Amino acid sequence: MVSIEHLCVEFSARPLLNDLCFVVNPRDRIALVGKNGAGKSTLLKIIAGKQQPTSGVVARPTGMTVGYLPQVMQVSDTRTVFDETALAYEGTHIEEWQMKAEVDKTLTGLGFHRDDFDRPTSEFSGGWRMRIELAKILLQNPDLLLLDEPTNHLDIGSIQWLEQFIQTSAKAVMLVSHDRAFINNVTTRTIEITCGRINDYRVKYDQYVTLRDERRQQQLRAYENQQKEIADIKDFIERFRYKPTKSNQVQSRIKQLEKIVPIEIDEVDTSMLRLKFPPCQRSGDWPVICSDVSKSYGDHLIFKDVNLSIRRGEKVAFMGKNGEGKSTLVKCIMGQIPFDGELKIAQNVQIGYFAQNQAQLLNGDITVFDTIDRVATGDMRTKVRDLLGAFMFGGEASDKYVKVLSGGERSRLAMIQLLLQPVNLLILDEPTNHLDMQSKDVLKNAINDFDGTAIIVSHDRDFLDGLVDRIYIFGNQQVVEPIERSTISIKPKPTHTPAKTETTEPKDTETQSQSKQSWQAAKAEAKAKAKQEKALKACEDKVTQLEQQIAEIEQTLTTKNDMQLVEQYTQLQSQLEAAMAEWERLMG
Repeated sequence: MVSIEHLCVEFSARPLLNDLCFVVNPRDRIALVGKNGAGKSTLLKIIAGKQQPTSGVVARPTGMTVGYLPQVMQVSDTRTVFDETALAYEGTHIEEWQMKAEVDKTLTGLGFHRDDFDRPTSEFSGGWRMRIELAKILLQNPDLLLLDEPTNHLDIGSIQWLEQFIQTSAKAVMLVSHDRAFINNVTTRTIEITCGRINDYRVKYDQYVTLRDERRQQQLRAYENQQKEIADIKDFIERFRYKPTKSNQVQSRIKQLEKIVPIEIDEVDTSMLRLKFPPCQRSGDWPVICSDVSKSYGDHLIFKDVNLSIRRGEKVAFMGKNGEGKSTLVKCIMGQIPFDGELKIAQNVQIGYFAQNQAQLLNGDITVFDTIDRVATGDMRTKVRDLLGAFMFGGEASDKYVKVLSGGERSRLAMIQLLLQPVNLLILDEPTNHLDMQSKDVLKNAINDFDGTAIIVSHDRDFLDGLVDRIYIFGNQQVVEPIERSTISIKPKPTHTPAKTETTEPKDTETQSQSKQSWQAAKAEAKAKAKQEKALKACEDKVTQLEQQIAEIEQTLTTKNDMQLVEQYTQLQSQLEAAMAEWERLMG
């Protein structure tokens, strides 16, 4: 369908991509991978026709359509959400009822509420406006879909909806993403850019990782053999260079040396670097206890009656759709905003907090290296450049001044800073947004090795897999712990035998009171779960029934324009949305 032939790209006479050749076939699901700066986004732009290569050809059939979503896009602010999205059908002859139904389905799937449809796009953040652009691209149903980090601005529900859309409705897809779970779920072919060239693996990402490691081991063995051969040839030349009787052999060896093509080893990251948080004093047994915590902004209720207790050493995740109160509860815990109810922070708690605006606190007048060198202690003083490399600040990037960094780069630098501070309670709000897979592995390993407590706000399922002990789901103005974690595709943290608490440690009155509160909360929670299980079956049956009715009407509407059926279809969609919201509340 699309043929890339001998494509080369140079910047300032330096090669970025060299002699790329591959074909994108109909129904391909391709993950484009490689280290930051390898040229992934550049290649997408060239295939989309937004940028020209230095040389080479991108051949596509006449009339072929391409939908391209870049990481950053200028979005119009002159229309409502619905009208802007409906531009996807401009110039087509689709029936109005069908257009409205498709726009409705796509916008709600990407997280918009129906009462958002008539709001001007100017009222929404850049992330939400990117969702509008994504909706327009998906509705155009292009022959080739090019997506550059499409999940950056999506919550977990929208990510799962996008996964299903790509699996069932999209044609050919090529995407760049640092969300490992997402690309494993939607792609079946992995094209790696390394050393300016490509390696094409017709497997999912996880299988590619295994094959890539095997390939690199083969390269290393071949490289070592070649280096030994070169050393032997050079040794022969030096030993017999000035002996007339050996001149022919020496000249032969020199020619042999000139013909050797150096074996390149695929670029390797520093993700095996293991970080260890500096030692910190022990906190109380229950670092955070929320009792009937509620938060409103005027008449707008964010959440109510939040009851949760987090034990020392636990790693918990806050998950849910955007705008449901995850970051708001974090701000309550941090004491940054007022709230109703009771929220206790135990004695000796030292909080390390990573917020979305953390990067603004960095000193712009020093270099990246100096920023980290000033907080590194112990063994890490000798590993500062390795640490910077693991978070994509390798080579010359470490000598940049902070004030010239992008927002994403500053966020990564702020994350490194936090990892080097002595804390016993980590609170991380979307810590992986600007990290590649290798950097996320470094961070995940550091948190796993962390013997303190952690609260992590994230939509990244792969990052949370095997990391967190418990999950709290935010939705419908409530915060609940799901009965079955499998409903949100997060694997539990491996079980371990907890260390025995020293019996010599005295328990003060506050600790005993906290323990009692926690036991009472656990008892009430068990009772609530039993009630949930009973309601859950009825809710699932209702969802199934509504989905069947909607499917039947959709089938009828393809051949018959019946406004009564359209009205019934809209009512059923609203009922399904309410039923799904109830299902999410029960299941998490």
